Amino acid sequence: MTGEGGAFDPLRLLRTLQERGVRHVVIGGVAGALWGSPSATFDLDICYARDAGNLGRLADALRDIGARLRGVGEAVPSILDAETLRNGDSFTFTTVAGDLDVLGTPQGSKGFEDLAAHAIRVDVGDGVVALVVALDDLIRLKRAAGRGKDQAELPILEALREEVDTADGDAG
Repeated sequence: MTGEGGAFDPLRLLRTLQERGVRHVVIGGVAGALWGSPSATFDLDICYARDAGNLGRLADALRDIGARLRGVGEAVPSILDAETLRNGDSFTFTTVAGDLDVLGTPQGSKGFEDLAAHAIRVDVGDGVVALVVALDDLIRLKRAAGRGKDQAELPILEALREEVDTADGDAG
């Protein structure tokens, strides 16, 4: 599946973020898929730390993947630097590896530190390790977003929560 940019390649996006040392938590549909949801997703959503150093690293990563604001014509200049990121909170980009949404404070959260506190590290393949939002936090974010597609995903995520709880009970 392709957006305005290249074919969706979440591994490439995550690798670029990892190589640049961007502190972030994977949220959204990719996080759901990593937890076991069968639902398709065609973009990567992350919550990023908003400290000055991380904003610079994120800007570098965005330039590496040819990010440009999604839904904005080519004639509109897009400045990808720490100051621009500091002045906003949430951005939607198209990149050479598909669509990427970067959110400083996703609805239903207090931002990176809130979500990182319970996140888990997942080896997503090819040497890439991602910090993925905890399942309970993902459910909280989906509820808060309130969009139809998020509401439709809630029963799936809640069923996954029951499976995890059952598996934890069997291991104990």
